[in-house]
Amino acid sequence: MTNGRLEELEKLIEDCKAGKRDAQARLYQQYAPVLFGVCLRYAQNQAEAEDILHDGFLAIFSKIGQYAFKGSFEGWMKRIMVNLALEKYRTRFRLQTVDDLSPYDRRSEKESISSSLNEAFLMDLISELPPRYKMVFNLYAIDGYSHKEIAEMLDIVEGTSKSNLARARKLLQDRMVELGFIEKAYAE
Repeated sequence: MTNGRLEELEKLIEDCKAGKRDAQARLYQQYAPVLFGVCLRYAQNQAEAEDILHDGFLAIFSKIGQYAFKGSFEGWMKRIMVNLALEKYRTRFRLQTVDDLSPYDRRSEKESISSSLNEAFLMDLISELPPRYKMVFNLYAIDGYSHKEIAEMLDIVEGTSKSNLARARKLLQDRMVELGFIEKAYAE
């Protein structure tokens, strides 16, 4: 980010901290499209994503005084959106626990998905996952959280996070086989 754009962002944040409605509207217009994409990854549908986005911006405006200009402002806002989505998720679903973790500790070269598929198509496939698998898959594979962090966020054990990720990957592979993008032998 150039110095001019950084100064512009800092001024916008300061105006939002001061409660200026026009600054809040500009902040919303500038970041809503990106943050809506984050919300869509965690929501059951578009309406729920819109609710998360709305609640998220309310939280951003109420907590903006806590932003200390350390780290990415966009990253700070994304974290708020993800936390709200997790909160909504926790009230609605419980994750399954597993006892035997050995099948999920192995990594395979077969886990990578063809790079010829476009991002929108992959996001559609991910959105079809059951909620508990979709949540863990997004947190781990898309947002880069560790299983330990996911376990803490969702109040589960690490093994549950690992097993739900493995099951999500298996469902995605099965769907890819069904759609003809990969061969069955590759998915096994």
